[in-house]
Parts: sequence; C-alpha cells; structure tokens
Amino acid sequence: MTAIVVYVHGLWLSGAEGLLLRRRLSRLVGVETRAFNYPSVRSPLEENAAALERALTALRADRLHLVAHSLGGLVVLALFDRLARSAGSSLPPGRVVLMGSPVRGCRSARRLARLPGGRTILGRTAADGLLTPRDRRWDGGRDLGVIAGASGHGLGRLLGPLPEPNDGTVLVEETDLPGAGDRLTLDTSHSGMIFSGVVARQVAAFLMAGRFAR
Repeated sequence: MTAIVVYVHGLWLSGAEGLLLRRRLSRLVGVETRAFNYPSVRSPLEENAAALERALTALRADRLHLVAHSLGGLVVLALFDRLARSAGSSLPPGRVVLMGSPVRGCRSARRLARLPGGRTILGRTAADGLLTPRDRRWDGGRDLGVIAGASGHGLGRLLGPLPEPNDGTVLVEETDLPGAGDRLTLDTSHSGMIFSGVVARQVAAFLMAGRFAR
C-alpha cells in the first residue's frame, strides 16, 4: 500500500521550509512525502485550491494525508469545499492535520491589511481567507486534527498586542474548528512549529491513529 503525505505551506513561503518536517514524517510514519507549492500572494484562494486538487489527483496513492501550516490550512479547507460541490470528485482516504491555521480569521492579518500597502503585502489568498471572521465546521469526511501554538512569540506581535494564548501570530481560538477529531495546544511559535520535533511526533501520531499522543 502506497501512502503519501502532502505538505501545504503558509503565507509567503514555498514549501521548502517543510523539508525537515517531511523527513521526520517519512521516518516516523513510513510514508512518501511531497510539498505543494502555490502562489499565496498572486493567486486567489479558490484558484490555489483548484491547483491543489489537480496536484493530488495526479498522485498514485492508496492513502493520501494532508499536513498544512497556517494559510495552507485554508487552502485545504477550500479544497474539500470544492470536492463537496463536485459530484463524483474524490481523493484516496487519509487524514488531515492543520498546524496554526487561523480557520476563523486572523486578527494579525486584519491589522496588517489596515496599514498602507498592507493588502498588497498579504496578497490574494490571505485576503480571501483571513480577513473576515467566520464560523466554520469540518465535515470533510475524514479525520482532521488541529495543532495550535501558545508560546506567544512571533512577528504578529509587531502589529500590536494579542490576547493570550497565541503563537505570536495566530490566536489559539482562531484555530478552533468544530468537527475536528482532536486538537492540541503546544508551547511553540507560529513559525517554530514547522521545525519542532515535538510537533512532528504529534502530527505522525495523528496520521497513524487519528488522535494525538497524550
């Protein structure tokens, strides 16, 4: 049985930053890994979700897991919205983990958007997914786990104080997704979670068992 984990990066990144995480997951879970790169500034959310669908459909896998960081989680949710609207569209079974994804909107992003040139810096995917507070519920038909950070250190604090707990950019409450199978808050920052061995082990635990290790 071929199992593949696809890593979906966050805002302003390329997927290369996820190499260490992917190597750890390959070792811990015994899977192949891929990184999906998308133009987070230039293209709208729906366009990137469509590109992700095409990339995943082209993979030959019996099980297909998705691990997304930050804005990448919004691309993943938009992907499953697309699949729900498209009769007959499906992907191989697998699990999903969102790391630091502000699925309910992002206060830091809204603050940046109010600054001169802020919307341009954020780009189109973030403008579509992060600027409007929203209620979401997961009903994508597969196990989904949520990891939030609570170290309180990150670039988002440069835009103003954030209510605790937060990962320095995203509030823990902004990652809350009803319908998720499990959620976990760790002492890590927004960017640091990509490189954390603890986070990698928890992602691996969820991909294998559908729950985090406690």
